[in-house]
Amino acid sequence: MANTQDKSNNESPLKYLPIASPSASILLISPTNEILLLRRVQASSSFASAHVFPGGHIDPEDGPLPPHGDVRLHQDCLAYRVGAIRECFEESGILLARDRDTDNSNTKTSRLHRLTEQERDAGRHAIHNKQTGFQEWVHSHGGILDTDSLHPFTRWLTPANIPKRFSTQMYLYFLPMAHSGIPQTLHIPTCDGGVEHTEAQFLPASEWLALAEAERIILFPPQFFLLSLVADFLRHGVSSEGQGLSAESLQTQRKRLLEFVKSGDPPWGEKCISPWPLKRDGKRLVMGLDEPGPELEGTNRRGDAERVVWVQFRGKGGTRGLEVGWRKDVVDEHMTDEESQKKFVARKKERKGRGSDEELEQALRGKKEKL
Repeated sequence: MANTQDKSNNESPLKYLPIASPSASILLISPTNEILLLRRVQASSSFASAHVFPGGHIDPEDGPLPPHGDVRLHQDCLAYRVGAIRECFEESGILLARDRDTDNSNTKTSRLHRLTEQERDAGRHAIHNKQTGFQEWVHSHGGILDTDSLHPFTRWLTPANIPKRFSTQMYLYFLPMAHSGIPQTLHIPTCDGGVEHTEAQFLPASEWLALAEAERIILFPPQFFLLSLVADFLRHGVSSEGQGLSAESLQTQRKRLLEFVKSGDPPWGEKCISPWPLKRDGKRLVMGLDEPGPELEGTNRRGDAERVVWVQFRGKGGTRGLEVGWRKDVVDEHMTDEESQKKFVARKKERKGRGSDEELEQALRGKKEKL
């Protein structure tokens, strides 16, 4: 019989960690700066019934990756980008590719590569069922993957105590402002007949957050956290003339979001987050976001040391009570437990005091002092 004490003393604890499968997801931003989420089916083996960003596992055909145990496995590279675009196409039907013949610095246009509906449906089916290679299929239809337009936006490592773990590279992708033909609501059946997802929809980040707070949809901490950050910049609204925001205003929002993504120490594109329970607040856990995960211990990789996420995990994988806040408001080494509890009570009263829909909408749109 194996001696557990010898195991812990003489062998790397990483040997007994569930492997974190490489995966990638995209925060796909519409021409009007809305975010695409997909609803997973109830029978899904992970994130059942939850709303998620398009994405999934990295396939060997997406490109080479370092082996498990190599810290470089948890860094952005071409395989993650190809896998993210492939999964987005399989799950939503939106192909993030340019015309191959015009893909150079002199003639590149803002328009995505166009497909007929027949080509799109046949391609999704063939690629999902491994009847053809994704990159080869795109190339044969005159396209080239737009990997350069993916902006890294955090990596997430599933906590060590979860049996099914992922190392997920998140990206931002801005659909071209001139791109048309994408309806606000996409009821797109997935190529596997709805085994993984049942619908896809673009909504403002603030509306997704409001739906989660009202418990009308399920979001998990990574999605809720990233939507909260994005909502600070991609604010849905109308002009003083009652029209939708101008192209100039929408572009300014995008520019400011990208400036934010490149800021920080480390920048958001390099942050790696493995949530861990910092403390309990009633029925909710306060999750720290500063740790990069066990695979990256001893490296210079870090997460977000300034923010935390509140969440209550329910049976069968659901969540409620999600909230993003400043860590300094939660963890103050100079505060007594009584003072800390008073601060929590004050925060709860503040949340309950948001009487009007307008006040709630303002808070959700990213007032940084409210977060």
